Amino acid sequence: MPIQYGKLFNLLKERKISKTDLQKELGISSATIARLSKNEAISLKVMENICRLLHCQPGDIMELAYDLDKPLLKLFREEKEMKLKGGLYHQTQIKLTYNSNRIEGSVLSEDQTRYIYETNTIAMSKEEATPVDDIIETINHFGCFDYMIDIADQVLTEEMIKEFHRLIKLNTSDSRKDWFNIGDYKLRPNMVGESKTVMPSRVRGEMARLIIDYNSLDEVKFEDIIEFHYRFESIHPFQDGNGRVGRIIMFKECLKYGIIPFIIDERHKQFYYRGLKEFELEKGFLIDTCYSAQDEYHKLVRYFIE
Repeated sequence: MPIQYGKLFNLLKERKISKTDLQKELGISSATIARLSKNEAISLKVMENICRLLHCQPGDIMELAYDLDKPLLKLFREEKEMKLKGGLYHQTQIKLTYNSNRIEGSVLSEDQTRYIYETNTIAMSKEEATPVDDIIETINHFGCFDYMIDIADQVLTEEMIKEFHRLIKLNTSDSRKDWFNIGDYKLRPNMVGESKTVMPSRVRGEMARLIIDYNSLDEVKFEDIIEFHYRFESIHPFQDGNGRVGRIIMFKECLKYGIIPFIIDERHKQFYYRGLKEFELEKGFLIDTCYSAQDEYHKLVRYFIE
């Protein structure tokens, strides 16, 4: 799984530290500097020394990417087409659906989510009552993930984003409310906790601006995808379902740009919420939370690919 050190060299440039300065300060060889320049693996000790010198974390100077000649997206599409059981596509469907829905309040467990995916039935105890919408939105998320896989290598558009929303909310109780506007932007104001979001009359313009700004980037990096997510969630363009749509967009964009995707674990949702809330003041908290999630997902990817 290729490693990229572009972030390291950007950081060195910001601090006006040359490659020669780095080599002398750490006492490393020219060969090691060359390996960094070629995005080749270096020893853990050298990595630790660089982080100590720059007072940063590994995620601040490197990122994981996969070979675009052997994309993760290709594997997902192959396993999806084969209806392969137990593969990376299968496991990702369950983990992404369970965690994303759970963050939004679903009561279904991961085992129940897996059971729905694998058997198309639901196992509940006699005493347990489960909202029908939780079940429907679980099934819908599976379909939304499949749609995302189909179009993941295409340029992100408003039409795609609206379709993500329509697929996630299809046949739910919300879809039967005329004012809910399934698959389109909100008609009524909403808030995230105590935070105000963009008013309905301004959503269309703000979303158009967000998409234009994002698609105008010369190079899309991990941090750009996270910043897009923050801006999207701040707009909160849909009446409900914004979190799930936003997280499926991040997964798509990571696949498109050869970045290891990630799944926000529902157990870490408070870190995730805090990161979104404090992003304007401190971007690093949300970015670090996403890097941590990426590290965890990479372990799963490595099992199936490396």
